[in-house]
Amino acid sequence: MKKLTLCLLVLNLLSSFSYAQPVKHTFAFSNTDFLLDGKPYQIISGEMHPARIPAEYWRHRIQMAKAMGCNTIAAYVFWNYHELSEGVYDFTTWNRDLTKFINIAQEEGMWVLLRPGPYVCAEWDFGGIPTYLLKIPDIKVRCMDPRYMKAVESYLSKLAEVIKPLQVDKGGPILMVQIENEYGSYGNDREYLKTLADLWRKNGITIPFFTGDGPTQHMLEAGSLKGCASGLDSGSEQKDFDLATSMNPGVPVFSSETYPGWLTHWGEKWAKPDSVALLKEVKFLMDTKKSFNLYVIHGGTNFGFTAGANSGGKGYEPDVTSYDYDAPIDEQGLPTTKYFALRKLIRSYLPSGSKLPEIPKPIAAIEIQEIQMKAFASIWDNLPTAILSVQPKSFEALDQNQGFMLYRTTLIGHKSGKLDVTELHDYANIFVNGNFIGKLDRREDLSTIRIPKTDVKDPILDILVEGMGHINFAQHIIDRKGITERVTLNGMTLMNWEIFKLPMNDDFISSLKSSTNLSKPGIFFKSTFNLNDAADTYFDMSNYSKGVVWVNGHNLGRYWEIGPQKRLYCPASWLKKGDNEIVVFDLHLTEAKTIKGYKTIE
Repeated sequence: MKKLTLCLLVLNLLSSFSYAQPVKHTFAFSNTDFLLDGKPYQIISGEMHPARIPAEYWRHRIQMAKAMGCNTIAAYVFWNYHELSEGVYDFTTWNRDLTKFINIAQEEGMWVLLRPGPYVCAEWDFGGIPTYLLKIPDIKVRCMDPRYMKAVESYLSKLAEVIKPLQVDKGGPILMVQIENEYGSYGNDREYLKTLADLWRKNGITIPFFTGDGPTQHMLEAGSLKGCASGLDSGSEQKDFDLATSMNPGVPVFSSETYPGWLTHWGEKWAKPDSVALLKEVKFLMDTKKSFNLYVIHGGTNFGFTAGANSGGKGYEPDVTSYDYDAPIDEQGLPTTKYFALRKLIRSYLPSGSKLPEIPKPIAAIEIQEIQMKAFASIWDNLPTAILSVQPKSFEALDQNQGFMLYRTTLIGHKSGKLDVTELHDYANIFVNGNFIGKLDRREDLSTIRIPKTDVKDPILDILVEGMGHINFAQHIIDRKGITERVTLNGMTLMNWEIFKLPMNDDFISSLKSSTNLSKPGIFFKSTFNLNDAADTYFDMSNYSKGVVWVNGHNLGRYWEIGPQKRLYCPASWLKKGDNEIVVFDLHLTEAKTIKGYKTIE
């Protein structure tokens, strides 16, 4: 009897083990179609980025995409978000846990398109490339520069360990991996693209690849790769697909970025493109059964210092903290008018009797009454040990990637007149003998200021520099922060600097010492506020000038009075029932102002 019971137990265990085995699928190409398990398959994808979404909301956002009619989730992986410092990787904590995100997508019945870079653009700081590479004076990126490629090889090998068990042919949901991103908009080193593909294969990635480029001949010639599906950013007409097929025959072509919305820079109006062209494009793609990816279906938030910048015809254009993008699912996860229009359109193509899932319930949001802030610390009383340098050095040269840096020198020779900061990146407050003189702003191409005469024999010049987003697109992505060239006064180069690193990271903020003299700009304001329950909110910074906000030690990102963004998103997971702490660093204000919380961004 005991033997029989034991045998039955073993059989049950074996049966359970067999049942738990992942179901493997095949994903391949015909000359024109994607083939899932040998049958043509139309990918209807919605893009979202786990790094921009609180991990607690991943499932909700994926369910929202599914309820709109998507069968796939596309996701960028930001290299510099996972390699925290050179050689130090994190693929497991909070919203860096890629395995968890991809598993949730599979649990919700969704496939995955993975877009791991190494360069991604995405309005993300330096397009995802780690800024420690900028410490190398003559570094070249997105090419076969051996120093860059050494770092790439390390990253791809680490990420491949995460990806391998999640591939479709191993029972996971990942259908394809992208090789680089929009390379034809940047360069033409085809050996570089081939090497990336070879590195993935060397590291055990067996599923198909795709590229993504604008639908022009020169972009496709430089950016596509034989054997890789051709993604178009975007593919909105048949002629775009015909061109891609002629440039790279024998593989499927799809719209890898169909744009429901667009990005916004500081100082602009919110980008809010209408839906007419979008719905026309999606109808064309559905009518012709072409695969496509909506970039983005949900944007999320550039928390901390992760927002990037552009450098188009207007010069330096830093991106706002919100990545709402006027997407179908807004920053807080709510469906928009655009969402309902797309859901209705996609639903009209469902087979008879098929239904879309119900739209998930909205995430709770709260208003927070006025918080009375108090000035509590001055940057001037929290300076670290100075680094001595004959000439100013960039942030990256001193192993700092983000935040602020103070440059100080004694004026010898010329002591007043025209001060010129050559290649200031990106914003600076100027002080002489502790008195605020004015600001410089790369965005406005403002790099000179008049230094007034003073009775002080040896005036002290302080330049407090904020590094904003590293440029993430096109030819100017080598974008070091701080004073990246020199400072002159009436043409005389100023020498012998003290440099103070102010990274504004967790350690720096938690170690702030209180101050008694709070009359000079560069002030930290602080308060506590009590909540009966934690829920999402937007902190309104309309009363403040320019700076950064932390809630319970979490960096919500930058605010700036020039707008359009005046409210910063704070997820419920960063709040708690009871007392909460908020800290604000403002570059200009010396008097505390109130802050309120709202349910929406506007």
